[in-house]
Amino acid sequence: MLLEQINRPEDLKRLSMAELEVLAGEIRQFLIEKLSVTGGHLSSNLGVVELTIALHTLFHSPYDKLLFDVGHQAYVHKILTGRKDKFDTLRKYKGLCGFIKRSESEHDVWEAGHSSTSLSAAMGMAMARDLKGEHNKVVAIIGDGAITGGMALEAMNHIGHEKKNIMVILNDNEMSIAPNVGAIHNYLSKIRSDRHYLKAKEEVEHLLKKIPAIGGTLAKTAEKLKDSLKYFVLNGVWFEELGFTYIGPVDGHNLPVLLDTLKQAEKVVGPVLVHVVTTKGKGYTPAEQDSHSWHGPGPYKIESGQVLKSVGPPMYTEVFGNTLIQMAEQDSRIVAVTPAMPGGSGLLKFAKQFPSRMIDVGIAEQHAATLCAGLASEGLKPVFAVYSTFLQRAYDQVVHDICRPKLNVAFAIDRAGFVGPDGETHQGVYDIAFLRSLPNMVLMMPKDEKELQDMMQTALEYDEGPIAYRYPRNSGVGANLDEAPKAIPIGTWETLRDGDYAAVLAVGPMVQVALEASEQLAKEGIKLRVVNARFIKPLDEVYLRQLANESIPIITMEEGAIQGGFGSAVMEFFAANHFTGLHVNVMGIPDYFVEHGSVKEQREEVGLTAHNLIAEVKKLVPRKRQRA
Repeated sequence: MLLEQINRPEDLKRLSMAELEVLAGEIRQFLIEKLSVTGGHLSSNLGVVELTIALHTLFHSPYDKLLFDVGHQAYVHKILTGRKDKFDTLRKYKGLCGFIKRSESEHDVWEAGHSSTSLSAAMGMAMARDLKGEHNKVVAIIGDGAITGGMALEAMNHIGHEKKNIMVILNDNEMSIAPNVGAIHNYLSKIRSDRHYLKAKEEVEHLLKKIPAIGGTLAKTAEKLKDSLKYFVLNGVWFEELGFTYIGPVDGHNLPVLLDTLKQAEKVVGPVLVHVVTTKGKGYTPAEQDSHSWHGPGPYKIESGQVLKSVGPPMYTEVFGNTLIQMAEQDSRIVAVTPAMPGGSGLLKFAKQFPSRMIDVGIAEQHAATLCAGLASEGLKPVFAVYSTFLQRAYDQVVHDICRPKLNVAFAIDRAGFVGPDGETHQGVYDIAFLRSLPNMVLMMPKDEKELQDMMQTALEYDEGPIAYRYPRNSGVGANLDEAPKAIPIGTWETLRDGDYAAVLAVGPMVQVALEASEQLAKEGIKLRVVNARFIKPLDEVYLRQLANESIPIITMEEGAIQGGFGSAVMEFFAANHFTGLHVNVMGIPDYFVEHGSVKEQREEVGLTAHNLIAEVKKLVPRKRQRA
């Protein structure tokens, strides 16, 4: 096999065109086989096989900088840069990262789990290159969904103004994770579908070349003619007006044409955009037919395309989506908003049932947040369904446009806590810290899927400003969902297991961990109180004062960052109210980025387990006896 001979990009340069095409087929088969075991981002990577081969054949990585906008499209890059032998460990604990990672390879010059950042980074690298007097190429590969992101458009504006030598590869597969939306998507579709585009462009340029260059006036007239004609025949005129030389669209699966086009683009002085049309899921029928479902599947059977799913309680995401439909049937004010994640956020059924009340803004979290503010200002009840990691991108809007004017926006924060194989770029462990510091914000997290429903009802009935409920990526615990949701009094906790030895104030999934530890400790005669600290803000101050008066040792437990988190809030309360002599131990995520692996492995790494909680409680034995 040719793939066995490829250990670095330079190995591609000795292959013939026919061999490169054979290699493309081998890489597709390699991806299909490996990801059937590990899971991972399949359809997007199958779509960029020829494109990645062409880039590494033409350019000289890492001297030339190849920047992939998020790692969804970078598996082929990893294969071609010496990491194919590690694919059995893809997205596994201490194994190959599913995203670009600078510490993993010298060829990974830019790492990102969030989209729309590559163009800004490319501009920075190009400016650094010019300041240092170097001559390497800077190439950014960005998808048609990501290029609609506000940050990408800001970068394009700057690049076009500065006229830096940067090549942008627009990988147009008509998808991000879900089908793309918006005017720019429609514009690209128009270019994609115009079969006469390339021929018309060539004919205009040929016509202009025939005009004799007699005197400056005629030359200027010819240039004006070209500027005028391009509006009629050049569908890429928007990119040209931004300062880019537009080339395309080109078939992203035709290697000879692709290489010739890239060579042409390489000669352009100034910014150039190459519009490459690819098919997401190329080469694997199930993924081609349903690239959305096959964006990031778990393990699957290659022959049938059956994704292997575990049987058990519904995912929190599913409970959220189904419950929101039930509430929307009763309350016409509810509007769902998502930044390009209708499937991941459990809103596909909602969109089908309430198409006019389902708003997908594309990859534009900032816009989504302020859009919600606008909806709320007019008396509607917007529900902003967003992953914790993506909410980070809208922080200014949450602060300035929602919290400050105290607007009734509900935040449904999915993937809160550890996210497993997606790893450090997607961990939802910082939203507690960055949301609880905001005035007017209410923040809560359920212990199970039934309590999630109750929190959704709480948010619906709450009319005093923004309110957020956060929930994990995993399945529920099997709670009974038959009863109608009931609102929970704001800022109240509940005791799930009584005890006087120590009290564990647990948040979300940590409640189940605390209950497990309590059961084991009870067998040794140690009674551990387990408190469901479901409101992170406001805290249950009545309960905290009671604990302080009891002088009972306290352990807080959260699957979130320790710094600025729930445990910090508890200690701040005790300090502000001059409670002294209390024992408060904070268990959470330390001050570093936790890498990919299973959620179980990630919790074990940071000590958020029943075993570790038991150990912390037993450390209190001498203190307890001494006080007695």
